[in-house]
Amino acid sequence: MTDPQVPYAPAQAAGQDGAARPRVGLGEIAREWGRIGCIGFGGPPAHIALLRGLCVEQRGWLAADEFEDGIAATNLLPGPASTQLAIFCAWRLRRAPGAIVGGLCFIVPGLLLIIGLSALFLSEHAPLWVRGAAAGAGAAVAAVALNAAATLLPASRRRAHRPGQRRRWAGYLGLGAAAAILIGPYLVLVLVACGGAEALWRRRAAPGAQVSLWPLAAAAAAPSGVLGALAWTAFKVGALSYGGGFVIIPLMQADAVHRYHFLTAGQFTAAVALGQITPGPVVQTVAVVGYGAAGALGALLAAAVAFSPSFLLVLFGAGRFDRLRGSQTVQAFLDGAGPATIGAIGGSAFTLGLALAEPWQFAVLAAAGLWLLVLRRGVVSALLGAGALGVVAALVGLALS
Repeated sequence: MTDPQVPYAPAQAAGQDGAARPRVGLGEIAREWGRIGCIGFGGPPAHIALLRGLCVEQRGWLAADEFEDGIAATNLLPGPASTQLAIFCAWRLRRAPGAIVGGLCFIVPGLLLIIGLSALFLSEHAPLWVRGAAAGAGAAVAAVALNAAATLLPASRRRAHRPGQRRRWAGYLGLGAAAAILIGPYLVLVLVACGGAEALWRRRAAPGAQVSLWPLAAAAAAPSGVLGALAWTAFKVGALSYGGGFVIIPLMQADAVHRYHFLTAGQFTAAVALGQITPGPVVQTVAVVGYGAAGALGALLAAAVAFSPSFLLVLFGAGRFDRLRGSQTVQAFLDGAGPATIGAIGGSAFTLGLALAEPWQFAVLAAAGLWLLVLRRGVVSALLGAGALGVVAALVGLALS
């Protein structure tokens, strides 16, 4: 990593091997990061592959170990890891200006698309085929959540290798699932508490370690009013979500549907589907919630609040990522919050399934589960196929939820 005490030279920057790297213009960053934002279908794995192909393999802007260090560091941060990686790679090239330009160009194409789709799908007078597609794709979302949890489980379990840790790991997993089902609006408190509990447990074995539980205070109070409530929901997604990706579902669902009534249950499942099939970060789902709460202004507010922590964490913390990666407290916190997050994702599949109202939707859910969990096929194709089945169901006169 670059030493944070060494001034940044605008003409050139040094890589980890000490060799000078060529100056990259902001226009080129805007063009390349915007391109990835337009074609980045498939979530974090696709984004990481595109960024690696651009920055390491094609242009040689970053050394391979620099890029891998960026992946490792951003995975330790709360919020959308692939978005933070995109911001970090641009920061390595042009520091703050590059991070801002690259991050915005990565986010904005998908954001504009999802706002446009929100206007179509959430319209009171949406065409029949649109309502059918929403009901069909929404029916598959529970299977997508279950698949996400199943995918994350093996790696998380392998991390639980210390004596007695497997039992705590299972406990955190169960607590996360129960919290997603029973106390959705306060799920973030359970995630933070599980992380804090593991960090405190490790401290018993290493009394000299210091543990900070600052997120507990941040999660304690929620504002009132439509925009305040929307901002709070978006803040939890961007600043207090550990594990990224699908953890945004249990964090948003209780607030958006049951607590503040921004969306109906059916609209929320359609929102999650839109976040999965559009390019760019999955966290853009929060813009659909914002649109349901306060139109286009709400969508922009929700996106701004959700993505601001990612920019701030990179802009003010990237120079200290080495220390973050080496922190035993951070590692311990994630060893507690991580399994709780996976449990919450799995628990959200149950609550998403409860949102279904029509028999044909359960058939679509079963088909999506077979496609994802048995045949091991892709999420985007599952949602598109489910949407197509929903269109057929609407056109033949089946009831829509």
